[in-house]
Amino acid sequence: MSVRVLLVDDHELMREGLRSILEREGDVQIVGEAATGRDAVELARSLRPDVVVMDVAMKDLNGIEATRQIRSECKGVEVVALSSHADPRYVAAMLQAGACGYVLKTNAYDELRRALRAARRGQKYLAPDVTGSVIENALRPSEGSEGSEGSEGSEGSEGMASPRLQALAPREREVLQLIAEGLSSPEIARRLHLATTTVETHRRNLMTKLDLHSVAELTKFAIREGLTPLDE
Repeated sequence: MSVRVLLVDDHELMREGLRSILEREGDVQIVGEAATGRDAVELARSLRPDVVVMDVAMKDLNGIEATRQIRSECKGVEVVALSSHADPRYVAAMLQAGACGYVLKTNAYDELRRALRAARRGQKYLAPDVTGSVIENALRPSEGSEGSEGSEGSEGSEGMASPRLQALAPREREVLQLIAEGLSSPEIARRLHLATTTVETHRRNLMTKLDLHSVAELTKFAIREGLTPLDE
């Protein structure tokens, strides 16, 4: 039985390369492609692929939030993360969102086939380079957690989203990403099909919850937490 795959990446050349490689496999069928996380969620709903190959860092709706929505709304659809980052923060965030695998783009052509087969069997798969970084990160706290720098000053040193980010609702994270990408409240409202007043309420709530007081501070926080690919 073939594995039905939805490819999601904001670079067309990357999608074309993955498609050409995977279609050589006799048991892989590419059923669709998407360039944004938001389109990925819509296509996952309509196409119901077996596996979504999900780019992690995308504008509009990042792969972490898209994965969370797909896993919540599309039962039985697995997600394999595809990223340029081996940073344990990104790995942990994708796994927490429901991804069953994590593959680096540098080795995608070799590793993705293994990840797809593992996903089809209901197993998890981490590329070797990713596994190494996760293990190293897991060992690091025991080496000097006492007297270490303040937790808020460390960018992702815990290997996962900060408690402040985890405290945000999914819609708040969406709004935060779009604010960081420079969209105005009316633009965000149109993108998310909300009233502008609702977006303004989310903006105020974000500042209160995060104890941040300007768009610049919100933007820095979003970049540091990996919500937007602006730091690539």
